[in-house]
Amino acid sequence: MPSVVLLVVSILIIGILVFIAISVTGSKPYEFDKEEYQTDFLSIENGLTRDNEMSFNVSVIEADKLLDKALMEMGLPGKTMGERMKSASNRFSSNNSIWYAHKMRNQIAHERNFKIDYNKAKHALAAYRQALKDLGAI
Repeated sequence: MPSVVLLVVSILIIGILVFIAISVTGSKPYEFDKEEYQTDFLSIENGLTRDNEMSFNVSVIEADKLLDKALMEMGLPGKTMGERMKSASNRFSSNNSIWYAHKMRNQIAHERNFKIDYNKAKHALAAYRQALKDLGAI
């Protein structure tokens, strides 16, 4: 009888230790190199200029790449950025804004005659900035 009690107590202690180990290792959010992300994003924002139409497209594409880099670093599942964004949708404070910006990026990349203006590019960058903040990258 005492050996059964000892076995039960041992199993409980091991279970508690496993639970603590999982809690400690599993609950930490991903740690980004915030300085690197801030520097990269500032460079993208500074590259957007009113008098250079090409900068409108480039800034949106580069911001999209930076967000995708953050999503991949977090280890989110998905073969495409869209799939990774779906995995992270509960982390974005403005899901519609970031999806709008990403769809704009896809139009820039895939539709030959698609054009955006300075204000649309600026709004897209604001959405990317907020998404990166929401993830903790900047």
